[in-house]
Amino acid sequence: MDAVTGRVRAAQNAVARISAVPLLVRVGIFVTVFAGFALAFPAEVLPGRPALFLGVAALMPAFGPRRIWATFTALVTVGGWLLATDGYGRPVALWRLLALAALLYLAHTLCALAALLPYDAVVDPELITRWLSRSAAVLLGTAVLGVLLLQAAGMGGEAGYQWVTVLGLVVAVGTAALLGWLLRRR
Repeated sequence: MDAVTGRVRAAQNAVARISAVPLLVRVGIFVTVFAGFALAFPAEVLPGRPALFLGVAALMPAFGPRRIWATFTALVTVGGWLLATDGYGRPVALWRLLALAALLYLAHTLCALAALLPYDAVVDPELITRWLSRSAAVLLGTAVLGVLLLQAAGMGGEAGYQWVTVLGLVVAVGTAALLGWLLRRR
């Protein structure tokens, strides 16, 4: 019983010491992940109990950014988008795809920031501003480059090629494997 009491007191002490900036970063994680869910899933699925489950799922990376929850919610978001496009016949719109990719990236980068910040950290607001400015620059550059490449290839519109998706997945997995190998080699 003393162990449980000790853990409760430690949790109360941790909650009392939370500072504003790490709390706002974690709120940003929740809002970003939930907005990604709302954008990805079809409107017919969201009302009722699924919204509650998605809300709980969006809370998980906010509480545990160092754990698997960020990856889990990204996979749920992608699964919701696939459900909407394949299962409910929602057309693939470029704006929705770019917005979803931006929300996934923003959730990922906010989880990385939250993983570095202890709950009781005193943080200079300039750090958050620089972090979000870099993220916005990456998002803007990616969106502009993606739209330009689509226009240059003449693939915008209704045409969709499955081999391009598979090739992109192979490149992404290969890049992750190469980075992991280089990291272990060091």
